[in-house]
Amino acid sequence: MKEHPVIEINGLQKTYAKSKKSPPKNALKGVDLSIPKGSIFGLLGPNGAGKSTLINILAGLVNKTAGTAEICGYDIERQTRQARASIGIVPQEIAMDVYFTPLQALELQAGYYGVPKKERRSEEILSALGLLDKKNAYVRQLSGGMKRRLLIAKALVHNPPVLILDEPTAGVDIELRRQLWAYVKELHKSGTTIILTTHYLEEAEALCDRIAIMHHGEIVANESKSSLMSRLDKRTLLINPSSPIIKIPSKLKGFDISINKDGAIAINYESRKNSISSILDKVKDSGILINDLKTEQPDLEDVFLSLTYSTNS
Repeated sequence: MKEHPVIEINGLQKTYAKSKKSPPKNALKGVDLSIPKGSIFGLLGPNGAGKSTLINILAGLVNKTAGTAEICGYDIERQTRQARASIGIVPQEIAMDVYFTPLQALELQAGYYGVPKKERRSEEILSALGLLDKKNAYVRQLSGGMKRRLLIAKALVHNPPVLILDEPTAGVDIELRRQLWAYVKELHKSGTTIILTTHYLEEAEALCDRIAIMHHGEIVANESKSSLMSRLDKRTLLINPSSPIIKIPSKLKGFDISINKDGAIAINYESRKNSISSILDKVKDSGILINDLKTEQPDLEDVFLSLTYSTNS
């Protein structure tokens, strides 16, 4: 029997009413989205794509115009309390009471969710995020990176099965970003489903196993990372010859080929049409002696740009 997805969205729409300065805005245009349990799911898209609107609807901060959404089987309208208790959300903006200590902030958050005192894990969570030694410091004394970690800690106090991270590493340094990545992986290993929105494509490529791309309020792709990247079946073979190439040999003119400034050649090809071995045979027949070679293939950024560009044209 197929396991129920942790989040199931059907026909979700959000239209913001017109104002004196602007016409009505369709932020979401009938979004359908199913997020499997146990995944690290990437939700990508440029600014204004609708990612934040979608998250805010799931969080209960924005009312939908039409459609349905369920979290762990709970309808966000009919079973609001259970749905909200099933997710923890780490917002993009750092907003918290600076006159609380981290320990007080977590205890207060746990109280909001009705977590009994004997079941609270405030110090355990702070320790996992490297904040235990700051538990009694005022939030205003914390660095930006520490505040970002405290946001994650607050989202975990009620042990939610789903954690939504909205741009979690925005504005943090590389070392802290790596620490957060490591902690996200540990959470995932423990069974938490992670939903990640990010502008850092290398972050999604490193962490996510499934990715959806939003553009202009619509889902333009939703598939496994490997499947998504295979959409661009293009490769580049870079060849450094024993002596610089000045002119493209006649036997290679059937390829999409260019000569670099240093006399190396770049051959663009589609792997389903041409194998590397067949290309190298042609290179050998043309009399080129190879010193070194390497292949390049598209990364997630190439796929992202391809998909969002095609929806603009």
